[in-house]
This record gives sequence, structure tokens and C-alpha cells, in this order.
Amino acid sequence: MASAIKQMNVRGAPAIGVSGGYGVALGALKIKAASGNEFIRKMRKVIEALKNARPTARNLPRAVERMERVANEAVTEGKNVDQIREILVDEAKKIHTEEAEATYKISDFGADLILSGATVLTHCNTGPLATTGYGTALGVIIRAHEQDKEIKVLADETRPLLQGARLTCWELQKAGIPATLITDSMAGYFMSRREVDYVIVGADRIAANGDTANKIGTYTLAVLARENKIPFYVAAPTTTIDPSLASGEEIPIEERSHDEVTGFQGVRTAPDECEAANPAFDVTPHKYITAIITERGIIQKPFQRGIGRVI
Repeated sequence: MASAIKQMNVRGAPAIGVSGGYGVALGALKIKAASGNEFIRKMRKVIEALKNARPTARNLPRAVERMERVANEAVTEGKNVDQIREILVDEAKKIHTEEAEATYKISDFGADLILSGATVLTHCNTGPLATTGYGTALGVIIRAHEQDKEIKVLADETRPLLQGARLTCWELQKAGIPATLITDSMAGYFMSRREVDYVIVGADRIAANGDTANKIGTYTLAVLARENKIPFYVAAPTTTIDPSLASGEEIPIEERSHDEVTGFQGVRTAPDECEAANPAFDVTPHKYITAIITERGIIQKPFQRGIGRVI
């Protein structure tokens, strides 16, 4: 499971959080131990492997830490190893259910912000594939469509792994929503021509002040949206919020393999020996964000106060 998360066979902050929970449960089923304390010692290797699989998204360590806490409580209560395993499986299922339910509420709250006839620009992939549920930013779009609002979508391709082109466009097709694929660098062009009414994106980690880490390229969209007076919304569950970080400057940014930039699916496109950089995320300062949509309501500015109310 840790390998699947690291290699992005499973991706999207809520989905990797759920996968982390199930990963702990799967690891627990294979642990052989004579006592609860021995079980916990052996389980820590599973915990560390999963927690470190990807560093930026908050949902993953939060889910893994929750599983560890439940296991420790079970040992304190005198549960035997078989009972601890059963408790962990049940807890993983609870995490999954809670995340799925949260995405529906996010989508419902967010859809109220979208007027019929609007064109929405989104980045990366934030639908059912990335959330195990309804979706976050893409869930808002899908829910607005279900409410018979006549909306259109501009989907960024999302380099370098093209999640927008490969996944978001597929999900929009399945939902029957009119969508146009654009390259990441075309966003400013369409904004300047007044062909974008809203920008809605997801998030992988949100700091206490509302600064938000999301797929690389999101910061650029936020700056362009501000320049063109377009509302910029972030849709994410409260499990993505990390109140221990004062600002986005403290969010760890994952640096992925340079091969993802110098080629695609095994085909090299850059010259040999070409230097490359590949930060997987960037941070959008809270000043560029219009509102944050969560399952517990829409957080308006000042974000620090609003975040304190929902966590």
C-alpha cells in the first residue's frame, strides 16, 4: 500500500488518507505477536512506512496516526491481539465512510456558490477517483450539474503527469458535463477574455492561516484569478487542515522524480543530461483565496478564525 501511494497508483489527498488507514489494517492482519505491547512495537514499522509514503498531504499521516491511537487505546483497555486487529479493520472502514460522507457535504455547500450558465476552471483531479467519495472541487461541479445548472468546465491538463487530461476529463465525460481540455499555460488567456467565472481547486494541506498546498500550478491560477477579479475557491475536507502549521511556509513540499518532467510514460522528451526540477505542489497564500469549502461549511475570511471553528 505504501508503494502504491508513493508511485501514485493511489492519489488524491482524501484517497491516500483512506488508503493509509486500510494499509495499517492490512499490515496488522499479518503481525504475529504474543501480547498487545509486542503487537504495537511491530505495528510501528507499518505506521512509519505508510506515514512517509508522501509528505505533503495531511490526510495520510492524520489517518495513520488515528489508527495508531486506536491501537494504543485497545492495548490500554486490555484487548488481545485478535481484538486489536478487528478494531483496526473497523476503524479503517470508519475513516473511509467519513471521508466519503464529507465529500458529499462539500459538494452540496460548494454548489450553492455556482450560478447557472457559469464556466468553471479546475486543476488536477478532485473527483471520485481522488477522494473515494463524491469529490471535492470536482464534486462541487458535479453537484451543480445535478442541480440542473447549465455549467461548462475548462480543465487544465495538469503537467507533468496530466491528471487533468487523463482523469478529470474522463470523470466529466462520465458525469455528462460539457468540458474543454486546455494546457496549464492557457488559463490566463481564457481568464483575460472573461471566459472563466470561477476557479475551484482541491487541497492537500491547509495551514492554520488558510495558506493552501495543492498540485503544482495552483498558485499561478490564484494569482491570475486575483488579477482578473475571478472568485478562487478551495474545496477540501477538514482532515486536510493542519492547525499545527502557522502558515504555508511550513508545509513540506514533495520533490518527485525528474523523469516525470523529462519524459512521459517511459518516452524521453528532453535532451539527455537536461537538468529538471519537479516539486509536486505549490502553496497559495490565503490572500488569493476567496473561500474554503469544507464539509462543516464554507470558511470566509479571516480564515484563521473560521478554521478554528470547524476543526
